[in-house]
Amino acid sequence: MDDSAKRDLIERYIAAYNHFDIDSMLAVLDPDIIFENYSGDELTTSASGSDEFRQLAEHAKGFFSERVQRVTSLTFSQDGATAEIDYHGRLAQDIPGGPKAGSLIELNGVSEFTFGSERISKIVDRS
Repeated sequence: MDDSAKRDLIERYIAAYNHFDIDSMLAVLDPDIIFENYSGDELTTSASGSDEFRQLAEHAKGFFSERVQRVTSLTFSQDGATAEIDYHGRLAQDIPGGPKAGSLIELNGVSEFTFGSERISKIVDRS
């Protein structure tokens, strides 16, 4: 897969994410997708396969009234790509022991994408 095809998949995935469009997110993911989210060095969330990913995405979507990931840089390797991401989201509900509904969450992070033959096969988010 060439870099322009990788870029297209990443852009489609992030656009779908920003619009809470889980079906369009899944359309660019391999059915055996592996997803991992790390906060610091701690694995906070993971999913294996499109069914688990859908469940995770449906659950996460309820936490935010708005959310935006913006790629600030994108670097390609032979089978992957690394995106530096600016993220902000507004909470739709209180987080127990944490921020209240309406709070703005802002993070900088990195998303590492691995590709199979035609789709994204693994995503590792780090913040």
